[in-house]
Amino acid sequence: MTIPLLFDDLIRATLREDLGLAGDITTDAIVPETLAASAALVARRPGVVAGLDVAVQTFRLLDPNMSVKIGHRDGAKVATGETIATFTGNARALLTAERTALNFLCHLSGIATATAHLCTAIEGHKARIVCTRKTTPGLRALEKHAVRLGGGGNHRFGLDDAVLIKDNHIAIAGGIRPAVDRARRHAGHLTKIEVEVDTLAQLEEVLALEVDAVLLDNMTPATLSEAVRMIDGRCLAEASGNVTRETVAAIAASGVDLISVGWLTHSAPALDIGLDFLSD
Repeated sequence: MTIPLLFDDLIRATLREDLGLAGDITTDAIVPETLAASAALVARRPGVVAGLDVAVQTFRLLDPNMSVKIGHRDGAKVATGETIATFTGNARALLTAERTALNFLCHLSGIATATAHLCTAIEGHKARIVCTRKTTPGLRALEKHAVRLGGGGNHRFGLDDAVLIKDNHIAIAGGIRPAVDRARRHAGHLTKIEVEVDTLAQLEEVLALEVDAVLLDNMTPATLSEAVRMIDGRCLAEASGNVTRETVAAIAASGVDLISVGWLTHSAPALDIGLDFLSD
């Protein structure tokens, strides 16, 4: 995600939110308008960088001539104390944009780092970690990009790019078959259909309908293994629910194709990154 146009409006909105009606009254009072300075983004903890493009664009919106030296690009692993990037330009711009840039960078790097931890935990298994629609409003594209930078994959981006029939859809439709039949009549020929199931009995019913994927919700590893045996490659098997760094390896060992994790985008801890001003 290197095209500023994709996230320019979002950055402008967050800067306006921070600047309010009067701008950065602290920096404007203390720092001379034409003063130049250099500052470095430094990792306080080890992790995976994500959101650097957004951070760079944040600074450049306030100083289009801001010079940037990249030390570690998005997707790179950094150790504690390593410099991610160095900026040279207007001091007021650096100080005013600092918090907005760090909010993006720390949050997205936290998502990438948490994803990388889960991916490491399931090495040796075929399962892939994927995110969900449980994203921060307005940040979905960035958060899903951060998951990919951490080694994971993306589930659907929105309600319009795949059919996912969940328990409430089934309840309203009056059963699994009528829900799937209606979805199939409505969906285009390129639209995949996935059905959520809670039990092996539901899974057996779904398999007779030849869907593209099944979401195995909140099943134990033992039940997941039996579900995978029943599926036998006829569709994708996705596990969801109760996924942690401690449980993910056992879930992957069941043989599922995908493990969806909502907390990666809504609750991953931010990676601690700071902006340190450099002396001449």
